[in-house]
Amino acid sequence: HMQRTLSDWLDYQQRIHARGIDLGLDRVREVRQRMRAPPIARTVITVGGTNGKGSTVAFLEAMLRAGGLRVGAYTSPHILNYNERVRIDGSDARDDALVAAFERIEAARSGTPLTYFEFGTLAALDLFARANMDVALLEVGLGGRLDAVNVVDADAAIVTTVDLDHMEYLGNDRESIGREKAGIFRAGRPAIIGDADPPQSLPDEARRIGARMLRAGHEYTAEVQGDHWKWRSGETALELPIPALAAPSQIANAAAAIAALHALRDRAAWDPRTIAQGVRGAKVAGRLQRIADSPQVIVDVAHNPQAARELARWLDANPVPGMTYAVFGALGDKDVAGVVRALDARIAHWHLAGLEQDSPRGLPVAELAERVRAAASGASFSGHAGVQSALEAARGTAGEQDRILAFGSFFVVAAAMR
Repeated sequence: HMQRTLSDWLDYQQRIHARGIDLGLDRVREVRQRMRAPPIARTVITVGGTNGKGSTVAFLEAMLRAGGLRVGAYTSPHILNYNERVRIDGSDARDDALVAAFERIEAARSGTPLTYFEFGTLAALDLFARANMDVALLEVGLGGRLDAVNVVDADAAIVTTVDLDHMEYLGNDRESIGREKAGIFRAGRPAIIGDADPPQSLPDEARRIGARMLRAGHEYTAEVQGDHWKWRSGETALELPIPALAAPSQIANAAAAIAALHALRDRAAWDPRTIAQGVRGAKVAGRLQRIADSPQVIVDVAHNPQAARELARWLDANPVPGMTYAVFGALGDKDVAGVVRALDARIAHWHLAGLEQDSPRGLPVAELAERVRAAASGASFSGHAGVQSALEAARGTAGEQDRILAFGSFFVVAAAMR
């Protein structure tokens, strides 16, 4: 099975496993043992949660790299290139490095089925282990307890937020979802809870396994004071700049990241100056990113109600003189009604885009329109075959003072950025 290029390998990975998502650690653990499972870094931090995982990883990466450390970051999904998923010392992994890792995995798996995501996780772990990393940052793909990254025992784990998403895998309420996400915590190790109002299952589970719990609003606090904010834990207080990442929740994400570094301060560099530098400098693609002006085009990967409420707060805090037009597409398992209800009052017109060409889970436009109509009977909307035609229609309507908000899925953001 020698696949030649990165895209050959990715096609192959999407074909060989009958199910795209197959939660469970046994297969990954087995293949990793066969690859001799070398340590991936001197320190490992795992980040789970419904929203805010990618941004929290970006803060950690920026703060640690500002302190001169070699950092590996594994995140998903990607927006434009698969290589974005594996960053080593600030650069995306090269095609040839990924292909070499996939070859080693293929040789080691000898018939053990792996999903596309599991292949990618094993490749990231393999590349980090070979790159002499001070710190590896691992973003959970889905849930936590049974997600492939959980084969690694992290030195500290963060759960950013808990809201309803991926219910068919994680359960139908915040309590069961919280329990799944708590699966990345370990006995005796820092367990950071970034959600100010977590479901009871999250702290309960942390206590049950004997993790060292650090909760937002309890063991550490973050408080905005005008043009800066204060992070506090016990005797330690930091005065920090407002993040370049725009949404209000980014301070909570930065605060959780700082709590992890503070808890690990005996083994990773703790320096208030480099922490401030990282808070100010962290960037992540597709999070309230402005990609064009007059009319302004903003892209955001928000795809569940909690993220949509956050987007609504940002729109209110950053008005434009004109109207806001949405370009919106969604995957079938998303709570479209909850997303639309959170935003509809602020949207002059919805340009709905079918995503069935982009993903087997993508909603065709007719079905998306049904869900939008049911959620907000008065909503003004039109349907388009795909993101590109929806975006073209929005740009045809919008004047220079208006704003186009392209959001709802990584696929929408990718198409708009392309």
